[in-house]
Parts: sequence; structure tokens; C-alpha cells
Amino acid sequence: MAGGHPWARRVYSAVLLLLTPLLWWRVWREHLPGRSRMERLGRVPVASDRRRPIWLHCASVGEVQAARSLIESLYRCYPRHRLVITTMTATGAERAMALAESLQREGGGSEVSHYFVPLDLPGAARRFVTRLQPALAIFFETELWPNLLASCERHEVPVAVVNGRLSARSLASYRRLSRLMAEALSHVDWLGAKSPEDARRFQALGMAVHATSITGSLKYDMAADDQSSEVSERLRTSLGSRPVWVAGSTHPGEDEVVLAAHARLRQALPDSLLILVPRHPRRFEAVAELCASSGMACVRRSAGDIPAATTAVYLGDTMGELGALYGAADLAFVGGSLVPVGGHNLLEPAAMGIPVLTGPELANFEDLAATLRESSALVEVQDSATLAEALLRLFGDAPERARLAEAGRAVVEANRGALHATLEGLARLLPEK
Repeated sequence: MAGGHPWARRVYSAVLLLLTPLLWWRVWREHLPGRSRMERLGRVPVASDRRRPIWLHCASVGEVQAARSLIESLYRCYPRHRLVITTMTATGAERAMALAESLQREGGGSEVSHYFVPLDLPGAARRFVTRLQPALAIFFETELWPNLLASCERHEVPVAVVNGRLSARSLASYRRLSRLMAEALSHVDWLGAKSPEDARRFQALGMAVHATSITGSLKYDMAADDQSSEVSERLRTSLGSRPVWVAGSTHPGEDEVVLAAHARLRQALPDSLLILVPRHPRRFEAVAELCASSGMACVRRSAGDIPAATTAVYLGDTMGELGALYGAADLAFVGGSLVPVGGHNLLEPAAMGIPVLTGPELANFEDLAATLRESSALVEVQDSATLAEALLRLFGDAPERARLAEAGRAVVEANRGALHATLEGLARLLPEK
């Protein structure tokens, strides 16, 4: 798709070059042992066979998890192509590699590998696309990197954006860069938006109407993970019948609120257990110290400890286990919602039949929240006091917990279908299998 404002991308590239020291510092931090940081400059292995890869880019662990059903389908449906997943973060890389290993053990599909996405510098982007030689580039949600997109068009690589998500807050920010975003979107051949609102917002930035489809959210099509279910069952059995709740994907300033709510809850239910799962691994130590200073007995999952009857807080300081920890609980509070982050995936616990609680900051998941809210499948709180009150009420009302669980599960089941629509859209760009 031609068009846009190339000069805006040149200005953007110049600014990025000036910021390279800062960007490289982030790269240095987001790294895995044994992996070359030169991947961030596009130095990936040169394609050595004729099986041009399908390239899927996800930002971090949450996006990889949300894209899991798509990754599994691409693996099975396109055996003639390799599948390459890129991520920005190290945690996303770990999750992508674990999923790749699982698929390769299963067999019956294509080769799956992971690289870190290059910095969006002109040379790095050009080098990455030249070396990878993808048959199709797929960007997940809002991952729009102008130089990577332009490099794809230069090499005649069709580009798709799937599960396209753009909040009102993000739209307002991107409008300040309207010419740059119009130029970036001019390189997108097809966009599968997760809702009509998201489609309209992308179109307001310059996405062509004729190249936009409403597919629904792939997060409703999350595949069940048998291994996680087994972990959930073992943990739940070890915890017995005590009240258990999870606070998942918490952020700075939110852990304190959650711990204060749990302290209030334990005044009425002294055997209740909080499973606290910070969003970012680099915060594990700080949150462990915060738990210790709270005065409540805490054990860490990374140490292999199982909570005793006297344990008040179980710190989920391992990677890739949030779903398993949700499944071991009676209630799930989804973090990023009591601080101005925009929330996290409300559907993960809902799909497992775990009643969902959230704070008011849901800018990134407003449509999912609205759907759950319409079915009375969402409990919304404002602060530590209202969170504690909601927990106490629900732990004392088993029928209401069961109703919330069934309502949430029903919402997920009723809205499945995005995977099929997404695969149909991608097939128009890469029809041969």
C-alpha cells in the first residue's frame, strides 16, 4: 500500500539515532544469557533455505500468551514455512521459546524460532528484513514500527496487523504524530481490528477502510493449557479449603494497595491466602521486601516452598505461571488497574471460571471490560478498602462466586471466533500452505 509522508519517518529516524544510547541501555537490560545483543541491530542468521518464514512480532509476555492460539494455528497450517516470533522483552522471549519448544515436541508442523526484534533504526530494520526474508510479517495489537514496516514494503513483504487494538488514550497520543502514523499505516496491507471502535481509531490515523476487517479479539480464543491446569490442581490440593485469591500482573504502587486489602481481609478470615504475582520479573526482589515489611508471613514460589497454614502471602516470582496460579484460586484480581497503566487481560481468569475483580484503570481493555460488565461478570473496586470489602463479601457468598464464574466463562465462549477470522484474513496475503 503506497502513500504517507516519508519525510516524517526521516525525522523520526533522526530522533531515534540521537536517542540510541538510551535505547541501547534498555536493550542491555532486556536480554537473555547466551543470546547476542546484535540481534537488536538486525543481525540475525541469514536465511539458509527456501522456506521463507512467517514472522510474528509480539511486544512482551502478555502478547505472546494472547497470540498463543494464532501461533499454534500458523505452526500447523503453514508447514512449508518456518515460523519466527520476535519480542521486545526478555520475559516475552522466554515465553515464546517455551511455546516453540512445546510445539516442536508435538511435531507435525513447521520449524519455530525466536529472535529479539531490532531497534527501529533504518539500518537495523533493513538488515533484519533482508536477512530474514519473511513471506509475511504479522504485527500483534499496536506494534507499529515505522522503519520495520517500510522495510517490509521495500522487500515486497505483505504486512498484517492482527488483534488490532488502539485505546482512546493511545489515539490521542498518536494524533500528535499523525503524519508519521499515516506513513507507517500506509505499509499495512491488512488490519484485523478487535472491535469497531478500534477499527475507527486506526482509520482516524490513516488506515485504509478497504484494508480493515473486524475480527474480534484473539484473547477470547485462548487455548487451554493442560500443563497449567495440572499445576493449578496440584497447588489447589496442597492449599486445602482455605480462601485463596490472586492479584496478578501488579505494578508499582499497586502491590501496597493489594497487601493492605489482604491485611483487612485477614482480620475477618485469618486463614486467607494472597498469591501475589508482579508483572515484571525485575520487581520480584522489591516486592518480596515489601511483603516482608508488611508483617505477614510470606513464601516465594521460586524457592519451591508450598504455603503453610500460617502463610499469608505466596509470592509468584516465576515466569509463565500466572494462568496456573489463577487456576488455583477462588478469586482473581487483575492488576494494572488500580494505577494508571490501563489494565491487563481480564479474560485469562474468566476463561478458567475464576471470578474477576478489577480496578477502574482499564483504558487498554475497555471493550473487554464492557462485555464482561454487560453480563454482570466483573467486580469493580476503587481502592484498598473497596477491594477488601469485595473480597470479604464474595468469600462469604459461594452462590455469587459460582454465578460470576459461569458468567465470565459464558462471555468467553460466546465471543470466540476471532482466530478463524484472523486466519482467513492472513490467507489472503499468503494463500499457499
